[in-house]
Amino acid sequence: MTTRRTFLTSATTIGAGLAIGAPHAVADPGEITGQPTADLPPAIRALRPMTAGVVPISVAERQGRIERATRLMRERGIDALMLTGGTSMVYFTGIAWGISERLLAAFLPVRGRPFLVTPKFEEERAMEQVALGPMQGGADVYAWEEHEDPYALVAQALQARGLATATIACEETVRFQFSHGISRLAAVTVVDGTPVTAGCRMVKDAHEIALMRHASAVTLTAYEAAWKSLREGMTQDEFAGLVSAAHARLGYTGGAGVQVGKYSALPHGSATPQVIREGNILLIDGGCKVEGYSSDISRTFVLGTPTQKMKDLFELEHRAQTAALRAARPGLPCEVVDAAARKVIVDAGYGPDYRYFSHRVGHGMGMDGHEWPYLVRGNTLPLAPGMVFSDEPGIYLPGEFGIRLEDDMVITESGAELFTPQSESLERPF
Repeated sequence: MTTRRTFLTSATTIGAGLAIGAPHAVADPGEITGQPTADLPPAIRALRPMTAGVVPISVAERQGRIERATRLMRERGIDALMLTGGTSMVYFTGIAWGISERLLAAFLPVRGRPFLVTPKFEEERAMEQVALGPMQGGADVYAWEEHEDPYALVAQALQARGLATATIACEETVRFQFSHGISRLAAVTVVDGTPVTAGCRMVKDAHEIALMRHASAVTLTAYEAAWKSLREGMTQDEFAGLVSAAHARLGYTGGAGVQVGKYSALPHGSATPQVIREGNILLIDGGCKVEGYSSDISRTFVLGTPTQKMKDLFELEHRAQTAALRAARPGLPCEVVDAAARKVIVDAGYGPDYRYFSHRVGHGMGMDGHEWPYLVRGNTLPLAPGMVFSDEPGIYLPGEFGIRLEDDMVITESGAELFTPQSESLERPF
């Protein structure tokens, strides 16, 4: 039987060979591509699920996160954290909820029981999720009918906890209409909750890192199978469908954006329909999630034989990505990593500054594909073990082509490590 200990050990040592399960069912690969599974290319049809041995985030782990948030709130003079639908609500409470005009919010106070404010007609559905998370048996529920003011219930709940003059921290993705509704309460002050949420989420523990490492392995496996299935005359959408189908064969929902030829010089691509021809460069960028944790990988390759200019730019890009990896270590400011990769590219004549490398070198990763902190000039926050980032310099020649290599990188006690092997060349990307 796989225990959490053996799962984490194997995740760290095996990496791409680890098999971890998906959080929910995925679509049939044939449904994704619009063709029967039997008609999928052999490389994709040969894939098998990488879904054994999963250990989801436990109730005890989420409870520990709430305790950490409570400590941070006390340090900052915050009385309660407000969460609405999004990854932070899932991170702390396990409640996955969409956003609408109706307020459903979880409040984590520094003293007293957590509480949930919910539309009355959604109460039973919400409580199904509460019962599976750290608020089970320890939270109060305040349900409002359609004609009632939900913020009056918030005030009632705060009053019951001796927090009538509370300072409420709103998680950063809370809609303005909800934070504004809270701010209308007498004697309540609304502040930014990012120091609490990011303070908890920026540094990942071993379990989170294992899930992200595996998500990267799944995506790289899917990419390779799609690459082996690439044929001239495919559209960008047809190739993207193969990437999604490959993820589905592996047991996950995932995919990638695909940009062809001159459109690869646009870092996030173009909506222009594109057909893949011999000699075209392709830049793909995407990922999947494993138990809510993200991968984000880019690969660049050519159908057929690349030009010498393409090869030279790939080698430069590879050196820049390696420079960022080698520069990253605990205690150094985030901006140092961006500077290391940018120096390689600019010194080779592809400058100045953002002219050809037009974006930061990386972003933080976790439950969101982009989250704190960011590897960008001006960010002096020190790197710390357990932070996870994308390492993705890019070189983009307008009207010609672009090359980006992106792997996900964890800060270790002594440096940094990529979750996946670097791409070797345009001809051998995997």
